[in-house]
Amino acid sequence: MRFIFFIDHLSTWAGKVFAWAILILTFVVSYEVFMRYVLGAPTAWAYDTSYMLYGTLFMMSGAYALAHSAHVRADVVSRYFPPRVQAGMDLGLYVIFFYPGILALVWYGWDFFALSYRQNEHSSYTPGGPPIYPFKFVIPAAAFLLMVQASPR
Repeated sequence: MRFIFFIDHLSTWAGKVFAWAILILTFVVSYEVFMRYVLGAPTAWAYDTSYMLYGTLFMMSGAYALAHSAHVRADVVSRYFPPRVQAGMDLGLYVIFFYPGILALVWYGWDFFALSYRQNEHSSYTPGGPPIYPFKFVIPAAAFLLMVQASPR
């Protein structure tokens, strides 16, 4: 039981920490709009920064949303079943779809990150772009958090 509370706490903490990315993202986009349209001097780094921040925010919020039952559910049919049948359907769908998908995301996300790290990959959108591998590390990290959060209770 303590492990379940620890995982919930970890997912909530990660969600709250990465939620601050929206504030930084808002500042970056506002600064870019001001520089581009008011001063006529667009920045070279704003695009890379904005897509990395948004992607990180989107991916790292998955475990938080799962911990707080905030994911969108398509329970059009299952809501008419008793709770026990709903739980059985949820378990079956997790086993058939969720876990294989998340395991694939962890596995291939790690390969995606590792290749980027080995190549010292940088963004091709801007000259002298930032490294991409820290952003690609978010993929397996977020998938792992989501997998642990969805562990059987």
